[in-house]
Amino acid sequence: MSNLKKVNVFRRSLMRNLTKNIGNSSISKSGPIDKNKIKKVLICRPNKRLGNLLLITPLIQEVTAAFPDCKIDLFVKGTLAPIVFENYTNIDKIIDLPKKPFKELIKYLKVWTLIRKQNYDMVINVDQNSSSGRLAVQFSSAKYKIFGDLPENVKLPYEDYEHIAKYPVYNLRYSLSQVGLEDKKEPVALIDLKLSQDEIANGKKILNKIIDEQKKTIAIFTFATGEKCYGVDWWEEFYTALKKEYPDYNIFEVLPVENVSQINFQAPSFYSKDVREIGSVLANVDVFIGADSGIMHLASASKATTVGLFSGGNLKKYEPYGNNSIGVDTNTNKVSDFITIINSILH
Repeated sequence: MSNLKKVNVFRRSLMRNLTKNIGNSSISKSGPIDKNKIKKVLICRPNKRLGNLLLITPLIQEVTAAFPDCKIDLFVKGTLAPIVFENYTNIDKIIDLPKKPFKELIKYLKVWTLIRKQNYDMVINVDQNSSSGRLAVQFSSAKYKIFGDLPENVKLPYEDYEHIAKYPVYNLRYSLSQVGLEDKKEPVALIDLKLSQDEIANGKKILNKIIDEQKKTIAIFTFATGEKCYGVDWWEEFYTALKKEYPDYNIFEVLPVENVSQINFQAPSFYSKDVREIGSVLANVDVFIGADSGIMHLASASKATTVGLFSGGNLKKYEPYGNNSIGVDTNTNKVSDFITIINSILH
């Protein structure tokens, strides 16, 4: 681990320890809630990664369903959010925290001033371990504050509670049930990029220039960051098995911005700098296969059936769901097992 990474790990650990006791997610002391009076909500997810932004879309849908007349502001990092949430019509402002606050100190301070000045009715922190998220909730003047964790001794009876897209929804439902609103029992909404029909049709045109449109199509993404990235040997074995099992299918590779391929560019490939364009192409495939990454979540958010490959302990937290999607533990499954899983999806 580089010295810079060590410093960042230490900084995040220190901030979590300093902020973990800030706030109390129980909003029952605020009194009964009139949902017709919830007009302005702030959702806090100060993170710049594509996957983490997409993973808050179920919460946005939940807030919209609970308070149909409300406008939602997002507290995030980076410049991706306006693109990701382009078709979410009830999102009003996107407040972005500078990536390097000490180099952009004035902008950094303006963000906190803006959060304080806005008359939010409710502020929700997505990730209980986010120091900036907890501080934003505490710093706001909202009547209803949800810090992202449950009160002590409360355990919700959901097998999928660990999932990072789902537990903020379950926490919100529990919190609202404490102030007179019904705790809904229906499944959590899917991760959703909200592609338009025009976008999907354009993605089909792009895809048809790469593959044979008369055949079914398998998309693969062979890259991921850090330890989540499988090696060349692993992908070579898997790609060989795919070609053997599906000789009558298109198999094409989505390339990362780094322009690398763990199969040495053997398959037809596609690359775009436009996140929505990548999503529109993936919306037209029969199955997407890739390691835990932003592109994996993008495939899922584009409603492609997604097979996520996981080698660490994050499967329950990040696995794709809905549309026959599945997360696979590569420590306990062999390539032949993956083929069986893909067969069950395609047939």
